[in-house]
Amino acid sequence: MRKIKTSKDHKNTIIISLGDPAGIGTEITLKALGSKFLSNNIKPLLVGCKNNIYQTYSKLIEHGENNIPNPKNLNIIDIPLEKKVIPGIVDKHSGNASFKWLFNAINLLLEGKANALVTAPISKIAWHKAGHEFAGQTELLSKLTNKKTSMLFTAVSPNNGWRFNTLLATTHIPLNKVKNNLTKELIRYKLDALVNFCLLFKEKPLIHIAGLNPHAGEEGKIGIEEQNLIIPILNEWKLDNPNIKISGPIPPDTCWMSSAEAWNAKSNKNNAPDGILALYHDQGLIPVKLIAFDEAVNTTLGLPFVRTSPDHGTALDIAGKFKAREKSMIAAINNAWLLSR
Repeated sequence: MRKIKTSKDHKNTIIISLGDPAGIGTEITLKALGSKFLSNNIKPLLVGCKNNIYQTYSKLIEHGENNIPNPKNLNIIDIPLEKKVIPGIVDKHSGNASFKWLFNAINLLLEGKANALVTAPISKIAWHKAGHEFAGQTELLSKLTNKKTSMLFTAVSPNNGWRFNTLLATTHIPLNKVKNNLTKELIRYKLDALVNFCLLFKEKPLIHIAGLNPHAGEEGKIGIEEQNLIIPILNEWKLDNPNIKISGPIPPDTCWMSSAEAWNAKSNKNNAPDGILALYHDQGLIPVKLIAFDEAVNTTLGLPFVRTSPDHGTALDIAGKFKAREKSMIAAINNAWLLSR
């Protein structure tokens, strides 16, 4: 894989692929780009359908949204829709559009046109209807960059500035395949990825690892994975990384309690972990979304460029109603800017 070099002309560019056109991607992107909480130095480059962007802009103006940028002042890579898309209804046409927009956005990154990518939500069902058999955007990113990636969710508490990080050991796989995917190599790799991210923000981060079974196996009484796999791996990892404090496996039902307390505290003086390793998708995503739904950002680690995304989906139930909240998209753009610096 060639090393990506971003020219000086593109160092402030953040590429935004607009996600499924039947969802809220274009709406939240325009709303976010009008936010006073974004740096004035950011130069967004939108990848999507120009006509759809202009139509969304007009509808937002009709709904009283005045603090949004006029598309005529935005840089847009125009990849027109093949067929009119109905808000809230995903099909192969909406799926093919979002796939092509992301595919082209990734290639722009690989050509050095920017060093950060923000992706609006897509519909995996629509991708499959269009014949694109990827489990999600992260998997396409891994394929096109030939990189081993990790899915991390990060958020900064608006109450005290504390940063909350959760990394998933496994991602878009069925629950009955989790156990066989949790190998020694995978767990060590994910631990390393989580620690390296946390070290960007704290010199000596505290890391927690969730257990797989209820009560973290209860010493083998209700599951042996902790005793036979996870604990030996953690003990070995500790010997190789003596300066990093890790704890676990922790019963999953209490693993995120101190994080919830830290998130809501008035000050950031707490004993909450700086990073948590969740062993499967919903184990990590349920507490993340309960604690920090509007602030959390999906961040892909391991790529040759920064990639972030809001932590929510296409919100088909409110698509076309122009009442979607843009806070997670603002957070995604801000994190892309911060990490790409």
